[in-house]
Amino acid sequence: MRISTVFINLLVIVLSVLSPMTEAQQPNYLNHDCRNTATFSVNSTTYRANRDSLLSLLRSNGNHETGFYNTIAGRSPNMVYGLFLCRGDVSSGICQACVIIAAYNISQLCPVGISAVIWYDECLLRYSNQNIFSVLVEEPSFSMYSIRSVTQEVRFNQLATALVVMNVTATRAANAPSGSNKVATEEAQFSSSPTVYTLVHCTPDLSSSDCSTCLQGAIANLSDCCNGRQGGRVLKPSCTVRYDVDPFYGQTAVATPPPPTQEQETQNNSNSIIILVASLSAVFGLAVVSASGFFIWRRRNNQEHREHSRDQLLDMVEGRILNEHSTETFSAENVGNSQEFPSIQLDTLQAATNHFSHENKLGEGGFGPVYKGTLADGKEIAVKRLSRTSGQGLVEFKNEVMLIARLQHRNLVRLLGCCLEKNEKLLVYEFMPNRSLDVFLFDSNLAEQLDWEKRINIIKGIARGIMYLHEDSRLRIIHIYLKASNVLLDHKMNPKISDFGMARIFGDDRNQANTNRVVGTYGYMAPEYAMEGLFSIKSDVFSFGVILLEIISGKKNNGFHLSESGESLLTFAWKLWSKGEGMKVVDQLLAPSCVVSEAVKCIHIGLLCVQADPADRPTMSSVVVMLASDAMMLPSPAEPASYVGRAVAEPTESSSNDGVFSINEVTASIFSPR
Repeated sequence: MRISTVFINLLVIVLSVLSPMTEAQQPNYLNHDCRNTATFSVNSTTYRANRDSLLSLLRSNGNHETGFYNTIAGRSPNMVYGLFLCRGDVSSGICQACVIIAAYNISQLCPVGISAVIWYDECLLRYSNQNIFSVLVEEPSFSMYSIRSVTQEVRFNQLATALVVMNVTATRAANAPSGSNKVATEEAQFSSSPTVYTLVHCTPDLSSSDCSTCLQGAIANLSDCCNGRQGGRVLKPSCTVRYDVDPFYGQTAVATPPPPTQEQETQNNSNSIIILVASLSAVFGLAVVSASGFFIWRRRNNQEHREHSRDQLLDMVEGRILNEHSTETFSAENVGNSQEFPSIQLDTLQAATNHFSHENKLGEGGFGPVYKGTLADGKEIAVKRLSRTSGQGLVEFKNEVMLIARLQHRNLVRLLGCCLEKNEKLLVYEFMPNRSLDVFLFDSNLAEQLDWEKRINIIKGIARGIMYLHEDSRLRIIHIYLKASNVLLDHKMNPKISDFGMARIFGDDRNQANTNRVVGTYGYMAPEYAMEGLFSIKSDVFSFGVILLEIISGKKNNGFHLSESGESLLTFAWKLWSKGEGMKVVDQLLAPSCVVSEAVKCIHIGLLCVQADPADRPTMSSVVVMLASDAMMLPSPAEPASYVGRAVAEPTESSSNDGVFSINEVTASIFSPR
């Protein structure tokens, strides 16, 4: 156990001795957020010192009689604003214990976050470099619901009761006198439904109108997330709402206890000081002994961890760690010399990316964010940072290292190295200054930069890259995860295929396989893969056909049906092509530069690639020949499949709040327009 954790736990024990109202329980963690905020450099001692000073001030005022306290630390431009709010029914001892643990944990969960918020059942704590006092803040927003569902008979009545009662309760809380605790509770029963208990709470510094706005938004989110559940809540930085069929608040939830008399306060303070000095002396002694042992252990552990990480990387590249998607066992002989593929130290990548600062973030990939970095010699790189807690992410990490490290083609993004240190999994790629194809293709302003010549070159480059994977590389590789956002563009707008985390490896004698782990983006997946888990080289051909039609039309296949009479882009293109009106598919921005014969041929090839039967689709080598030839006769395509695949989710990064919930609740994010 880390020494700081020992100290915090012992301090909570001390507080439980000092306050007879404190219950013997740890605060119930709910969620936190610091992912979407800017970060400060670990070398930025001024802001860190101010942040730490602020957290110390919040801890020392955790027993504030109102359960709410805000303060600042430092001076501009490194000033830090912070506050905490405890639930209206918790005792001062529980409140202070919650604030102490929240202040410690937020500094551990968000070590370089310029702003952050953490929620517990008993309190919330926030800090920021911007003024957050008397300011309504509704994002980030999270919903949580009870895993226990209710019967259909009472489902409507229960939620309806909760929402009606909450709206009345919200008005009462919002209209509370300025500076008072803006919290209100109510219980009610409708028809044969069980009694519903509700609680709403705003930070007391909000105006009545801002409190009402926050609570009404939270109640609306509650109706979206929690229908059919016995309980639910929505967490926002400025307010929270909750309902349940079981009582969860005490009788003092809406009452602020009267302040003690001067005589009582003097006597309590004298007793508290005596107990505090004795208790902290014991804690300090234990801390000194534990700290000595901890730092000796840490130095030894870091050295062992770095050596283990280097060995693990060599095992991975040389094929001694088997790829879960592979159908072969690879040896160092058929994969290559591991010395060709470098391991890059963590501190080098931290310095290059300014410690993975928000300003350097390029985007969010399927299994983690991607950051721009600049090495000491001026070379620009892109660093994919896989989730620290995702077991799934480790599979994709192994896959990328084993595959793309050994692939060399001008239309595949180049992997420069990787890092396995301190529970980090980092992949380092060549930097693509023009980002991904979808950024240009589906933006009406940027799409003008993709004239016909650039688009046809991008189509041909993608085709060559896939053909290399299927036929010309030392291994037969099925990408599986082809889509416009996984096609990167270099400074000359040349395409490079990326993201090999989901790729499959086939032996020379295998053409098809199946999986029960279907992961991808609906709209790019071949129907046989989406519905049956079957994949082959023809699955990639289908995805290529979708990308080709998107490049020609400037429209996304995914979601196209929402604006075009329920049709997919594929069906829409096929109907127009069948009627001899294929040019109506072409993006109007291409009118000045488009070569009609090439455009019609590309649409024809795209339709051949997206046919329902994989056997009818051409191979990628045939596609490359078709694109290069002006005289080749092409077969007529069949109508693309219209199918509804099973529910398939984008691969997601396991964030700090994934899977963290109490026994009776699970967490779901609510993303609102910014």
